Amino acid sequence: MPDDAVARAAAEARAAAEEESAFSHPAVDPDAVAAYGDDPDQVIDFYAPRGAVSPGGGLAPLVVVLHGGAWRAPYDRRHVTPFADFLARRGFAVANVEYRRGGVSLPAQVPAGGGAAEVAGPVAGRWPETFDDVAGAMDALPALVREFLPQADPRRMVVTGHSAGGHLALWAAARHLLPADAAWRIDRPAPLRGVVALAPIADFTVADKLDVCGGACRQLLGGTEGFTARVPYADPALLLPTGIATTLVQGRTDTVVPEAVAEAYADAAAKAGEVVGLTLLEDVGHFPLIDPAADACAVVAEEIAQLAW
Repeated sequence: MPDDAVARAAAEARAAAEEESAFSHPAVDPDAVAAYGDDPDQVIDFYAPRGAVSPGGGLAPLVVVLHGGAWRAPYDRRHVTPFADFLARRGFAVANVEYRRGGVSLPAQVPAGGGAAEVAGPVAGRWPETFDDVAGAMDALPALVREFLPQADPRRMVVTGHSAGGHLALWAAARHLLPADAAWRIDRPAPLRGVVALAPIADFTVADKLDVCGGACRQLLGGTEGFTARVPYADPALLLPTGIATTLVQGRTDTVVPEAVAEAYADAAAKAGEVVGLTLLEDVGHFPLIDPAADACAVVAEEIAQLAW
C-alpha cells in the first residue's frame, strides 16, 4: 500500500475511534427542562453546577451549549449531555439548547451510469426555523434561568457550540450585525462574556467549497437558489466585528470540519479589525472537543473559564 494510502487509512481509523469514544458515554439527564416555545424541540435542559463554583463563591457562570450534527434531525442535544455534565462538574451552570433541525430526506439520486438510487439523507436545517429557535432560546434564557437554574449568573454567560452548533454560537453573538430587515436582529450586542466555538462551521464560503458535511451549508439556506440571498443573514464570517470576546478551538486533524474553515473566520475577523483567538490542537480531530474522556475537552473547559471568570 502506498505511503499516502497508509497515512489516509490511519487517519480514518483514528477519526473513527475518536467518534466512537465521544458517543460511548451514556446520556446524562438534566436537573430541569424548560420550554421556550410550543414545538417539542423548543426546549432547554438545565444542569446545576456540581463542582466548586468560583474562588470567591457566589453564583456560577452560565454556559449555553448549542449542539452540532450538521443541523440535521438525527443529531439532537442528547449526544452532548455528557459534555454538559462535564462542564457542570467543573463548576459551571449549563443550559443545553435544543432547536429545530432538518428532518426530510433528500430525493434519491440515481447514478449517472445507472444502478441503484442513493438516498442522500436528511436535509441540514430548516429555514427560518433553526434561526428562529436559537434567537428565541437566547432571548428567553435570562427569565428561564432565574426560574429553573437559580445557581446561575446570567450576567456571566458564555456561549459554546460544536460544529454546526459552533456556527450557531457565533451567529447568536452577531445578531446586532444582521441586515436591518432580519427578524432576529437586536439593537445592541448580546450580554455575553464571550463565545467559545468548537470546530465551528464558521465561514460558509469556505465550508461550501470544501463540501463540509455533505453540502450542509447550502442545504441549511434552502439549496442553491436560497444560498446567495440568505448567506448575509446566516454566515458568521460576514457578521464582523462583533465586539464580543471570541475563541475558536480546532483540532488540526479534523476531517469533518477542516482547520481551513476556522482559519478563514479568524482571517475575516482580523480584516474587520477584531482579534479572535484560535486554539489549534495537534493530533486532535472533530469529536474529542466534546468527549469528556479526551484531554481536548479539558482544554475547552479552560477556554470557557478564561472568558467566564
